[in-house]
Amino acid sequence: MKSNKNSLFWHDSFLILAMAILAGCGLIYEYLLSHYAGRVLGAMESTIYAMIGLMIVAMGLGAFAARNIKCAFNGFVWLELTIAILGSLSILVIGGFIAITQTFPLIISDMFSLPPDALPRGGIFKQLSFIAFNSPYFFGFLLGFFIGMEIPLIARIREEIHEKHLKNNIGTIYGADYIGAGIGAAIWVLFLLTIDISKASALTAALNLIVGSMFIGYYWHKLNWKKTIVTLHILLFVIVGVVYQQGNTWLNQMSNLLYIDKVVYTDKTRFQQLTFTQRYMGAEQSNVISFYLNGRLQFTSSDEFIYHSYLVTPVLAGSARHDNILIVGGGDGLALRDVLQWSPEHVTLIDLDDELIDIFTKPEDKLPPKLAKHITELNQNSLQDKKVHVIKSDAFIAIDELLAQGKVFDAIIVDLPDPSHPDLNKLYSVNFYARLKQMLAGDGLIGIQSTSPYHAKNSFISVLKTLEAANYSSVQQYHDNVPSFGEWGWTIASKMGASPLQRLQALEKLPVEHFWLTLPMIKSSFEFPHNFYRDKNTIPINYLGSHAIYQLHQSAWQDQQGLNNSHLQQ
Repeated sequence: MKSNKNSLFWHDSFLILAMAILAGCGLIYEYLLSHYAGRVLGAMESTIYAMIGLMIVAMGLGAFAARNIKCAFNGFVWLELTIAILGSLSILVIGGFIAITQTFPLIISDMFSLPPDALPRGGIFKQLSFIAFNSPYFFGFLLGFFIGMEIPLIARIREEIHEKHLKNNIGTIYGADYIGAGIGAAIWVLFLLTIDISKASALTAALNLIVGSMFIGYYWHKLNWKKTIVTLHILLFVIVGVVYQQGNTWLNQMSNLLYIDKVVYTDKTRFQQLTFTQRYMGAEQSNVISFYLNGRLQFTSSDEFIYHSYLVTPVLAGSARHDNILIVGGGDGLALRDVLQWSPEHVTLIDLDDELIDIFTKPEDKLPPKLAKHITELNQNSLQDKKVHVIKSDAFIAIDELLAQGKVFDAIIVDLPDPSHPDLNKLYSVNFYARLKQMLAGDGLIGIQSTSPYHAKNSFISVLKTLEAANYSSVQQYHDNVPSFGEWGWTIASKMGASPLQRLQALEKLPVEHFWLTLPMIKSSFEFPHNFYRDKNTIPINYLGSHAIYQLHQSAWQDQQGLNNSHLQQ
């Protein structure tokens, strides 16, 4: 009798531990697919919520479907094999499907010598592309469905072992499930987020296989098709190992197919995916280098000077002094390059991604030689200038430290990516702009990258209204065409005194001559089409936590550009 109790104790311990491990794996699969789907679809926040919600519903359906499995022991082994297959390969399949649907029109175009503006993007091509970009939801549903079967099957196995109905069976299983899910969430945040997504999926699938293998050892006498099951486990362990070693390379190769130009370097930092592409322009011209973050264009070497000259020159030309400058963002050093032409005494630059900053500070240590040389020529080693102090931190937090130190800046330039992610929304808020205002000298100006007034008009105007709500004395906007981005816009504001445009109009020439931009060009850029601000009163101010500007930007991006070109948008 005592021996039987000991045996039941060890069986129970194994099953409860297995449930906790599998619960952690299930939660990690939710995060993996949600994270990847957000990168693919662009609408990060809504995609994550939709994916998690879909998988929870699918888990409920899976729990119902588990009633139809006759043998819980055999069913559980096959279930873990299925989950491991889907978990390890789904992201690779999604990436491959998207790459094929995006490159197929180009293949057809080349085959029939179609012009660039006649790519076959409609009809069946559009439908296939839509299916491909939404395929993460399909795999999320499948994984959720099978994960949902785990709890009912383990509950049945426990009762079959005890040969009776267990009063607290469900409570015990759910307790293990909740604890395991919590541990899985911690592992995701502390470890799996820092490694390649293919490695994370392979490691998680390996845990499913390990649990399945241990289950086979415990309940060998209960199983059918034993040799087949063992062979499949061994084969899948090999596949998972290959995915761990080569998965990221394959994903990068498939992702590279989405870019028009040749990908010459790609890497993943803790915060984002970095990609450099190169377009060969012939022996007599320099190659065109483009830089992408998470698939969104940040600059192209052929016209980045247009964007950066408009970002920097009006702000510094309209400020009374240029001794002490603050740049928020701009880790590529290009805005900094233009600022240094004004001979400041000190420049402070704040950027979150230390790995990105390292690449642009010493490109020769990180990039292929030819690419490194081109980057050095672009930013002119600006990040290595002795006048520059780089703060590798979240700007939202770092400015509090600068305020505590009593820092005051003659001009402030905000060169952040578009508010295409919830984490960026706070850097476009009244709270953030009001704190920057405290550090701005009374006769200085602040300039802000403000997305496209054509493609994202409402979010562009929202930046204006948000700065006004932060009590800047005068807030104005200007725009021009940047070929790589299309129509682009900036916002400029004064803390007190004359408006930015009045200050610029009072100048006879630019204090520091620019090789391309002229004072009349700057003045004319403040003109907008008739009734451009007609609906200004209906556009929300972006308060901290409201996500107003993020939602405006996402809505405009989806309406104007669609999901098919997500990899081409800033």
